[in-house]
Amino acid sequence: MSDDRLLKLDNQLCFAVYSANLAFNQKYRQLLAPLGITYPQYLVMLVLWEQDQRTVSDIGKRLYLESSTLTPMLKKLESSGFITRQRSEQDERQVLIGLTLKGQALKQQAQAIPELIQQTSQCDVQTLIALKQQLEELRSKLIK
Repeated sequence: MSDDRLLKLDNQLCFAVYSANLAFNQKYRQLLAPLGITYPQYLVMLVLWEQDQRTVSDIGKRLYLESSTLTPMLKKLESSGFITRQRSEQDERQVLIGLTLKGQALKQQAQAIPELIQQTSQCDVQTLIALKQQLEELRSKLIK
C-alpha cells in the first residue's frame, strides 16, 4: 500500500524550492525594474562585476546555463549598452563579454539590492548564509 503523504504537494521539497524561487523572482523584478534589467540579466552582471572580460562559456558555467539560453540575454544586455561582445583574437570560436562604462556604473545602482532582499526576507545574515550553504550542498548532490 502506498503512502499518499509522499505525494502531497505541500510535502515536496522541490515545490518549496520552486515556490521560493518564484517569490525571489517577483521581488527581484520589483527591485531591478528601475535598473532596466531582469533577474537573469542581473546574474550575468554579477558574474561580470566579479571579473570583467569573460567568455560566454565561462559565464554559462557560473550560472549553470547553456549558451543557447545565455546568448539572447547577452544580446539584450548589449543592446541596452551594459556589455560588449567580441570574438577572441586567440580563438575566434570564443566570444568575450565585457562591461561598458554604463555596465560598470550599474554596479553602483545595484549595491543596495542584497540588503533589501535580506530585509524583505526578515532573516538575519547568519540564517541566510546557512540556508545558502545548504542549498549549494543540495545542488551539488543533485548534479552528480
